[in-house]
Amino acid sequence: MARGEDARAATAVLVDGMLLLDLTPGAAFAAARAGHSLGGVRQVLLSHPHDGPPVEVPAGLPQPVRVPDGRESTLLTGHRVRAVAMDAPGTGYAVTGPQGQRLLYLPPGGSPAGLENGTAESYDMVLADVVGRPDALARLRAAGAVGPATDVVAVHLDHDVPPGAESARRLAAAGARAVPDGATLTVGVYENVPDVPRRTLVLGGARSGKSVEAERRLEAFPDVLYVATGGTRGGDSEWASRVAAHRERRPGSWRTTETCDLVPLLAQDGPPLLIDCLSLWLTDAMDAVGAWDDAVWADAGERDLRERVRELVEAVRGTRRTVVAVSNEVGSGIVPATASGRRYRDELGRLNAAFAGECEQVVLVVAGQAVVLRG
Repeated sequence: MARGEDARAATAVLVDGMLLLDLTPGAAFAAARAGHSLGGVRQVLLSHPHDGPPVEVPAGLPQPVRVPDGRESTLLTGHRVRAVAMDAPGTGYAVTGPQGQRLLYLPPGGSPAGLENGTAESYDMVLADVVGRPDALARLRAAGAVGPATDVVAVHLDHDVPPGAESARRLAAAGARAVPDGATLTVGVYENVPDVPRRTLVLGGARSGKSVEAERRLEAFPDVLYVATGGTRGGDSEWASRVAAHRERRPGSWRTTETCDLVPLLAQDGPPLLIDCLSLWLTDAMDAVGAWDDAVWADAGERDLRERVRELVEAVRGTRRTVVAVSNEVGSGIVPATASGRRYRDELGRLNAAFAGECEQVVLVVAGQAVVLRG
């Protein structure tokens, strides 16, 4: 359970003391605790249907309304407010201040409808359900509404959101932040939001949740290229089921390529890469150099594998793309009974260490819990 600064009530936003977005129970007391008054509010707008008992309107506040989608109004203060259609019940609001600063406020569980890539005006600040609808942030990025300078603030954080450091880590991976209740935000002012790590390695054992963790780190970004190094296995229905489960879990905007030829992909400019996984890449590389045969390994196999790993590590070091890679952590269990098994275990440990050395962030997933080793 979240306590102290991490505990949050239902979201309401007071804009320049005159526009209230969403009326929540105890809004007047919450404003007073934060050092503000609702006495200057001239309009109250609701973003989502209210299914519970009626919320009492504090004395002096105008009656709350929802604006029809697409309608725009100009307040006497010079603020312009436009209702934004959602893909779920609710209404978003785009607010433009007298000096031109632009704010977008989205309801819980909602994403703007009808966005097309590269067609939207950019916002200085976006308040959105980043945890519940990371795909909405991805769509805003693809449309150009969210850019590198946009301050993305996560709101509508309920009891399902992990508290404390875990929540902050997930939001930082999405390029967003959360603020305590009562915080004052200044639109258009640079905030020191943690940079999204450009290269991340996610390690974990079988069924540890490492792939889910890796996918979570990129789900707020559009056009991710998912690189599956496992290839296809004709006639293996169990493997096909595993692949299908992975595909169904990924956002529909992501593309997939099945290849172990990672160096050219890392050398190209383009959208983020999610590589799943390095352990299967190593299996393919060891197949290619004949590493399973002791004689071949002693003659040239070991040298050839070292060269392939070196090329991959150099490509990771020089890449300009955002990369999240997954790999198995197999060195903590039973020592394999065969020489080839021990060779694979040792080489995967070396590969993981070399790859991790080029990453800004390294995460170990144990029983579904992510432990940050670096970053």
